[in-house]
Amino acid sequence: MTDGLRYAYAVVRDTGAPEAALDALTALEGVTGVADESVYAVRHLGLAVLASAVPAEDYGEGSLRERLEDMAWLEKMARAHQRVVDTAGAESCVIPVRLATVCHGDEGLRRMLATGRERFASALDRLEGRVEWGVKAYATQPAAEQPPAGTANAADAPSTPDVPDAPSTPGAMSGRDYLRRRKAQRQAAEQRWGDTEEGARLVHDTLGGLAEQSRLHPPQDPRLSGISDRNVLNAAYLVRREDSADFAERVGELAGRTPALRVELTGPWAPYSFTAMDETSGAEGETGSAGADG
Repeated sequence: MTDGLRYAYAVVRDTGAPEAALDALTALEGVTGVADESVYAVRHLGLAVLASAVPAEDYGEGSLRERLEDMAWLEKMARAHQRVVDTAGAESCVIPVRLATVCHGDEGLRRMLATGRERFASALDRLEGRVEWGVKAYATQPAAEQPPAGTANAADAPSTPDVPDAPSTPGAMSGRDYLRRRKAQRQAAEQRWGDTEEGARLVHDTLGGLAEQSRLHPPQDPRLSGISDRNVLNAAYLVRREDSADFAERVGELAGRTPALRVELTGPWAPYSFTAMDETSGAEGETGSAGADG
């Protein structure tokens, strides 16, 4: 298997063991990658890249650019890419390669390793024994607004028939009462938002102190995530594997201490957020995120 197009997933350290004994490949037994193809390793200069063959009609330079406009196709490819990276990363340190990186044959994969050798090796040294945990926090939706104490509303305000120009409908709210209520609601909303921001800072500062590194990502767009609650924290944390249980336990404790937030923990993942993807994914003229190498 040397000719044709190759899709690259991740780079691992070549331990010198037979290919069948590489931890990453052992973990991938029975797991398929993009285009439902099996994954194999190409070794070069002390590194190995996990890859699979892909059809030119979908992954050639021109056709791939068109395919990337198809959101359903792109999502399927991205899920397959992540499945390979995360499965391999469960057993060994992996450096994820940029999504949709395609090379010409095994020789193109070797050129990628040769050109990025120092960067890949440095990243593997830095990330050995580390995993990424994701933490998202959402502002909880408040309960239905209740009128502030002492404020009349349509259900319980007393009627005032003895005042000639008062509203004749029993329970009607005066203009002054309405303004007071709106002011109280605004103040309550401001207080909730202050509690939410303070809770998010507490979560991030605490977890950042437990992690070796952290990254803050932009808040999720509810139109894409399908979650209506406001995303106030979207962060990744680089944690030693042996510290993962303690880290997860601390997230649970923080979730209980911040009632203004709903805290979600995901992982462990391969260290996507800490691999300087643009610097470690391919060589100039060799690979690309939207086509095959030249």
